[in-house]
Amino acid sequence: MSIAKTNTEVKKVVLAYSGGLDTSAIIPWLKENYNNCEIVAFCADVGQGEEELVGLEEKALASGASECHIVDLKEELVKDYIYPTIATGAVYEGTYLLGTSMARPIIAKAQVEVARKVGADALCHGCTGKGNDQVRFEGCFAALAPDLTVIAPWREWTMESREDLLAYLAERNIKTTASATKIYSRDANAWHISTEGGELESTWNEPSKAVWTWTAEPEDAPNEAEYVTLKVENCRVTEVNGEALSPYQVLLKLNAIASPHGVGRVDITENRLVGMKSRGCYETPGGTVMMAALRAIEELVLDKPSRSWREQIAGQMSHLVYDGRWFTPLCESLVAASEALAKDVNGEVVLKLYKGQVTAVKKQSPNSLYSEAFATFGADDVYDQKHAEGFIRLYSLASRIRALNSQK
Repeated sequence: MSIAKTNTEVKKVVLAYSGGLDTSAIIPWLKENYNNCEIVAFCADVGQGEEELVGLEEKALASGASECHIVDLKEELVKDYIYPTIATGAVYEGTYLLGTSMARPIIAKAQVEVARKVGADALCHGCTGKGNDQVRFEGCFAALAPDLTVIAPWREWTMESREDLLAYLAERNIKTTASATKIYSRDANAWHISTEGGELESTWNEPSKAVWTWTAEPEDAPNEAEYVTLKVENCRVTEVNGEALSPYQVLLKLNAIASPHGVGRVDITENRLVGMKSRGCYETPGGTVMMAALRAIEELVLDKPSRSWREQIAGQMSHLVYDGRWFTPLCESLVAASEALAKDVNGEVVLKLYKGQVTAVKKQSPNSLYSEAFATFGADDVYDQKHAEGFIRLYSLASRIRALNSQK
């Protein structure tokens, strides 16, 4: 990013705009504090739902934006960001499927592209100074547009609460649908929805039913299990129940199948990048099914060292994505290593969905290393068990020498 310009030097800003309370207040605040600069609103359609996009352009213009760009990123998000990430097996701190994290780089990239298109000299986001997203956005901006100034109002203005923002808008007669009674902070895209705040701020509170908006309560889910068959090619799900679909359509289909069964709920207290812990509840129904399918085929085709290496890639990739380092050589390297393993991850999986759980119950692959002839507990004529003795003596040789030395 460039050295910060003075407020009078910024002429045109592209704002990552959601139409929510924060970004509604940011538009007039920018005009008042950055010399009445021109503001272009940008919204990324990452599958958060049509209800969040209806009337968005009108709202942005009414708040003072000169124009509003709504960019459809749904297919690209799943194909070029989600699929490569889940192929690595990345899961943050063993539980979080990185729903918010995976969406940030494509949103930041599209925001930069709009800025180039309209000739802007600054970028603006509504992330708070406490969260991870400020780092994710600005890390991407630094990699893609180091010449553009970045404005982060939450680190500049004196407002500290929703009440402050509502009062600010009321003083300027700017309408908003937000209210002081909102208790949750949510972020949604095609992959997941996250919920923070409210009763979740105490780790001693069980999430209420109001927390979960996408998936059914497992106790209320159907009493009959549902089976879904997925085809996997190069560690990508390409078919659902025999129907070939695009990556985004695969995800939509699995979300619709899995959410009534209460699949994909996570309640985690995670380590934020900025140092504090935070609690979030995540719903990732279709993604949870996908991950189970990919790991099932991997069990068949990856040998022990390859599986171990893939797990190392997963650990590093989970932190890289969470920390906002997508546009880096390390990310390219990890994805390339994962793709080398993914070329053999092909096959078919049948998964059982029942009361919040997803289980791979059938799996097959043309590249499977599993051989019933070798693994059987019955009689066989392909494996001489006597050969194991020499293997064990060599495998344990270092331990044997160490023990002999200690006896001297």
